[in-house]
Amino acid sequence: MGRAAPRLLAAVALSLLTVALGSTVPDPRPAYAHGQLAVSTPADGGTLTAPVESVSLAFTEQPAPFGYFTVTAPSGVRVDRRWSTGAPIRLDEPVREYQLVDGAWQPRLYHVGFTVQVPVAYWPEQGRYVARYQTVASDGEEVEGEVRFTYTGASTPAPAGWQAPTDQPAPELVAAAGQARPTAGATVPPSAPPSVSAAPPASDGGPSVSVWLVPALLLVGAAVLIAGVARRPARAGPAAARRSTRSGSAGSRATSRSRDPAGASTRRRAGPAPAANRRKRR
Repeated sequence: MGRAAPRLLAAVALSLLTVALGSTVPDPRPAYAHGQLAVSTPADGGTLTAPVESVSLAFTEQPAPFGYFTVTAPSGVRVDRRWSTGAPIRLDEPVREYQLVDGAWQPRLYHVGFTVQVPVAYWPEQGRYVARYQTVASDGEEVEGEVRFTYTGASTPAPAGWQAPTDQPAPELVAAAGQARPTAGATVPPSAPPSVSAAPPASDGGPSVSVWLVPALLLVGAAVLIAGVARRPARAGPAAARRSTRSGSAGSRATSRSRDPAGASTRRRAGPAPAANRRKRR
């Protein structure tokens, strides 16, 4: 048990550490603003094996007309043309977003995606391409991000007279994005009722103290318990050895005592007869 105790303690510690680390991983949370990216073709992290005419991005609402969309090749060269809106599509999985309605955060499911087509002029090389987007939702919140995918198809030549675009976000987009950025210390409007349904989901600022407190207490308790169990054989071992030694000594003495009389009587019977008896017999 003495050797097994440290191994058991290490196993318990590793298990509790795994639980603690797993509990600190933030769970997926719905977005607050509208207009978020719902789906893309190619998908983020996906692979494209053949050239396509455009990259498709679907949002939960129609992007602003001054939105900014680009596609960049692995070498850093832009290969996108002027973007355009496409036909709405039905989303396979609805997207849940939160909206501030009358001072309360209310969830809403979006089942339709509003598409944007970003034409790709040519595919100069294989590797990782990046499609970036930047727009503003109807509630004034900035919507920006990127979709990364790998192209493994054949290279295609650039169109005749092609020049890589160098345009930047429109002034309207820059101004709208600047106004939408929250100021330091911004909080939920005070008019929101203090109820669970009215409050927005918990922020992703980090795990709370209770996430680490419970595994820590379990780890300490397991360590104390296993340490106590590990000390028991060490205390009982010498005592058992002493009892065993005493029992062995007592048994040896008892054996010697029981043998001595028998040996003595054997020696008396086997010895020569007294001289008086010899004279009588004569």
